[in-house]
Amino acid sequence: MSSSEPLVQSVLLGEAVEHAPVAILVADEEMRYVAANATACELLGYSREEVLHLRVPDVASYPEAEGEFEAMIASGQLVGRTTVLCKDGTSRTLRYRSSETTIAGFTYYVAVLWPDG
Repeated sequence: MSSSEPLVQSVLLGEAVEHAPVAILVADEEMRYVAANATACELLGYSREEVLHLRVPDVASYPEAEGEFEAMIASGQLVGRTTVLCKDGTSRTLRYRSSETTIAGFTYYVAVLWPDG
């Protein structure tokens, strides 16, 4: 294995995640979005810059959203359905799987979302 193979793998994985057919959002412990792939931005109708100024309750805007985020923090993962509020004011029901991960020593929460049905 050459020394460049891990770098090539990282680049390929990054490109695959960016263009994945599912929405991928990454939030920090304060529920601020810190990363979003192209599919997430398209699904929500926001630019990436706009998404990075949002928090989980801005998108999952229903009363239980913050409690569900706290439950995911407590258990390390959560699977279910959610309703997201898009930029144009419409809402969509999506399935999701979210889990905790550590990157460069910091804790983040990754959610993968896809249409329900």
